[in-house]
Amino acid sequence: MKFGLQFKATLENVTNVRPVGDDFRWYLKLKCGNCGEVSDKWQYITLMDSMPLKGGRGSASMVQKCKLCSRENSIDILRDTITPYNAEDSERFKTIVQFECRGLEPVDFQPQAGFAASGAETSTQFPEINLQEKDWTDYDEKASESVGMYEVTHQFIKC
Repeated sequence: MKFGLQFKATLENVTNVRPVGDDFRWYLKLKCGNCGEVSDKWQYITLMDSMPLKGGRGSASMVQKCKLCSRENSIDILRDTITPYNAEDSERFKTIVQFECRGLEPVDFQPQAGFAASGAETSTQFPEINLQEKDWTDYDEKASESVGMYEVTHQFIKC
């Protein structure tokens, strides 16, 4: 089953908000579809991670056994679905990535470091954005104006 992670924020003078690199960490809480157990710790997956699935059925970003029921579950980041969040998306939910899930579903997401953005009216790059506080501010020297992202939130949808 595919799940989409929808991102929503109020953008001020920035666009092209995106995760950077194959080592970008998607921090998730995952729920076992078999017994309903939800991981108490944040777990992260990256595009660099690849683990084989049982029975030679390809690979996934993460394969793990449920602590409670021992079922083997997996989640895979669908690389081609990673999409930037732009100025025109501000204050609207937009799917920024999809995950292929077998036996589990994502129930929570915590944005952390590794995001980047561009000035909305300039070519200024903001390469090191951490959204853990759900707010981020900076200054665009070329435009002589403040930039920021506020009220960062998310939801998951079935695709």
